[in-house]
Amino acid sequence: MIHPMELRGATIDDVERVLPMVRAICALHESWDPAKYGFIERPEERYRKWLGDRAADPRSAFFVAENDAGELVGFIVGTVEREIPVYRLAEFGFIHDLWVAPDYRNEGVGRQLSMLAVERFRGIGVSQIRLDTAANNEAARNLFGQCGFRAATVQMLLEIESPTED
Repeated sequence: MIHPMELRGATIDDVERVLPMVRAICALHESWDPAKYGFIERPEERYRKWLGDRAADPRSAFFVAENDAGELVGFIVGTVEREIPVYRLAEFGFIHDLWVAPDYRNEGVGRQLSMLAVERFRGIGVSQIRLDTAANNEAARNLFGQCGFRAATVQMLLEIESPTED
């Protein structure tokens, strides 16, 4: 079943309704790799102000998907980041989070949200967009690949024990 959906720019009024999805994405990431995604308690609280700032920032990409009952069922958020000054590229778009509620997956919502973010970045003159995906998130890599993204780096992690004080 394909659900009727409105995709639109997020507003400050949407932030509270996005926070449960932030909580869900954080929990999912932490279940996949608690060493990489070891969140503080209630990480969505840290997102509240940051998402409000993104909603007001014309150089951010913050979009939501709203079903015909007025419920938010997905979001994407990205920012413009500065590159370190050894590269020709001065800045790039970075997609921080994409979430679609499980009942709405495989309907094209994630792809549409992703393409809205791409168009926002293109419209403000950003020529490159980056993102990270969890190592075992094959679905996200497939989705972003369909949107034109390609693998550029492989991030690796090593956990080491901290020295103990005697």
